[in-house]
Amino acid sequence: MAKKQRDPKKVGLGRVIAWNSRAISQGIGLMVLGYLSIYCTDTLHMPAALVGTLLVVSKLLDGVTDVVAGFIVDRTDTKWGRGRPYEWCIIGMWLSIWLMFTCPPSFSLVAKSAWVLCMYALVNSVFYTFLQANNTVYMCRAFRYQEQYVSLSSTGAILSMICVAAFNIAIPSFVEEYGVSSSGWSLLMACIAIPMALIGIMRFLFIRETVDIDVKASDGAAEKVKLSDVKTVLTKNPYIWIVALILFVCNFVTNMGVNTYYFRYIVHDLGLLGLVSAVQILGIPVMIFVPAILKRISISKLILIGCILSVIGYGINFIAMDNVALLAAAAVLFGLGSVPISMLINLMIIECADFNEWKGKQRMEGTLSSVTSFATKIGSALGAGVLGILLSASGYIGDADLIPDSAIGMIRHLYSTIPAVLWLLVALSLLLYKLDKLMPGIREEIAKRREVQ
Repeated sequence: MAKKQRDPKKVGLGRVIAWNSRAISQGIGLMVLGYLSIYCTDTLHMPAALVGTLLVVSKLLDGVTDVVAGFIVDRTDTKWGRGRPYEWCIIGMWLSIWLMFTCPPSFSLVAKSAWVLCMYALVNSVFYTFLQANNTVYMCRAFRYQEQYVSLSSTGAILSMICVAAFNIAIPSFVEEYGVSSSGWSLLMACIAIPMALIGIMRFLFIRETVDIDVKASDGAAEKVKLSDVKTVLTKNPYIWIVALILFVCNFVTNMGVNTYYFRYIVHDLGLLGLVSAVQILGIPVMIFVPAILKRISISKLILIGCILSVIGYGINFIAMDNVALLAAAAVLFGLGSVPISMLINLMIIECADFNEWKGKQRMEGTLSSVTSFATKIGSALGAGVLGILLSASGYIGDADLIPDSAIGMIRHLYSTIPAVLWLLVALSLLLYKLDKLMPGIREEIAKRREVQ
């Protein structure tokens, strides 16, 4: 009896886990950053408006570092590959996060501001920037087929969401216990950073780059990316800006950190935040069906449905007040809404790279990823920054007995209407994303070109 041949388009579970180890680590890192604002205001006793301003100012660096990082990754050529060497940045990211939450409380306000700004800039402008710039570059050179990309994104997103959801369930109670002193925050962050850094480096250790898809020069060598190619991508590919908007809003909402304020001052029980976060796990089984759903509808339409669910969920938050049942129901909806984005956003970036190649340009996965990385970080910083600025403008005081009604109202809007409006804008922008309809023809033509190279 002939031995059954292994399907080359299948990805084994071990490689799926190894590939998504960094996504798990990075996702938990983003969740940790959501606690920076309350750490600064309630532990370091920094004014909320100042904290928000610092986070926004740090983003001024990102406009430069993102484009530079993408360009550097696109030009990289080492024995480890093009994207793989930059996996080591996950270690630097977690070290900087730990240092960020280890600011000496005896420092002056100026010194505290400089410390937080410096560490936040290292996390976002350096390490996170290169981790985002290398991701799609690495994937396209480690795996060959669209079916593999879908498998990695779907199965991997399930693993990532389970781990991040488990973290979100557990962390509020630890913040409640340890987040009352500077030393407590430092210890808590060390206990998170060390294992997450070790988990995050697994992708580098177990996944090699083996696929050659680079545009070739006349001598057969990989054609070097030029600065003019960056300009071409930024001006001639409109679809990447829609992808960037999706990630901007997603990270703006996620990193506001308003849920901590909401459960402390409106629900009056921060521990219940973990319970509400737990119900988002109900969306995980839906991920199993995403590959089958994609055979019937396009990526952008599935993300559009997710945006609508998020709009409804955040609308429910507005009327929920301290009703935990309603808050949990809303969490299920915007948890489901986030599923297509977490699973499919990298596939949209690859579609944009395929579009570039189809147009006879460099693929520029690094630069495309840098555009979305810039949007991610701007969203993260503005989310936290706007939170601090609006709380300060509403008269926020970090005392449950003295906090004014105006601040309570602002916290409610930040937890409901503002995210709802933002997700509605994303839904409208997705109506302009026509690329997925063109992809079958684009991929067929690209495949024919590569055969003759």
